[in-house]
Amino acid sequence: MALETYFQFSSIAATTRASVLHPLSSISSRERFNLPTCKGLKVSTLSHSAPSSSSSLSRSLDHRCRGSRIVCKAGEVIDEVRVVNEKSWENSVIASELLVLVEFWAPWCGPCRMIQPVIEDLAKKYAGKIVCFKVNTDECPNIATEYGIRSIPTVLFFRNGEKRESVIGAVPFSTLSAAVDKNLEL
Repeated sequence: MALETYFQFSSIAATTRASVLHPLSSISSRERFNLPTCKGLKVSTLSHSAPSSSSSLSRSLDHRCRGSRIVCKAGEVIDEVRVVNEKSWENSVIASELLVLVEFWAPWCGPCRMIQPVIEDLAKKYAGKIVCFKVNTDECPNIATEYGIRSIPTVLFFRNGEKRESVIGAVPFSTLSAAVDKNLEL
């Protein structure tokens, strides 16, 4: 579950330009408040009002901004490999809207330790485009059995809950990167 941080516009009203337009105008909220364009920044409307400040400029801006909020969903952009288990499998992998890379591994596996930094680099390079998980086959044998994992490390790609491709063994970054690119195009 992504961590969401909310900021009331009233707290930034004093620093916002005096030429803020009425929230119901045709100009977008992002343009209205000179907000940067970045992944994870959402501007939406609240059903309740923000408290007023004391200065007349702040009150004026607060009135115009009332009911708006900035929602930072940067937590949804994951650039790390997260652990998934039988309890979280369905919500994390199957229900994901993004391309999912899942590494099946075990702590005693030497090739698994070799591919771990490669998977971490992929998670950083493709942050926001894919989500990377790892499954410990010793702790989650049912998932490994369900997907026919007979050798580790094995990397599976999922799109819309459906298994798309598998890569077996400790392969180089270029091999997995090519597989990611191919599956992103589908």
